[in-house]
Amino acid sequence: MKSETKSNILKIILFILIPIIPGFLISVPIKIPEKYALLLRPPLAPPSIVFPIVWSILYILMGIGSFLAYKEAKKRNADILSIAVPYGVQLILNLLWTPVFFGISAFLAGSVICVLLVFAIIWMILAFYRLSPVAAYLQIPYLLWSIFASYLSIAIYILN
Repeated sequence: MKSETKSNILKIILFILIPIIPGFLISVPIKIPEKYALLLRPPLAPPSIVFPIVWSILYILMGIGSFLAYKEAKKRNADILSIAVPYGVQLILNLLWTPVFFGISAFLAGSVICVLLVFAIIWMILAFYRLSPVAAYLQIPYLLWSIFASYLSIAIYILN
């Protein structure tokens, strides 16, 4: 295996781990499935088993997309901050949602964070698109899921 290919594989793994590790570390101690089961939920609310599966897939896509955008930025000598800032903002909002919504049961604040997350993801997609359309397209499932998560968050706030 060429050293460049090996290096790219290691970088992709690192870029995937960047969202997965904090997401996992934040969510496990909060015991989301138990808290979710106690909530009044709106129509279309999936069973709790769906969330870790979906988020794992979305974090993998996020990692691959961020790697592709980063790689293209390096190749073009583009400003890395043009992708790092929107990526960082959306990741911080993403990671804030769980402890706010489930950790302290601040459903309104969690809903606001979730809606802000949607706009941050759009910002990230636009930043990625300028460098790598594929990187941007990989974020579409994340955007759609976050719109759905906003619906769930707002509905749970209203119902509870």
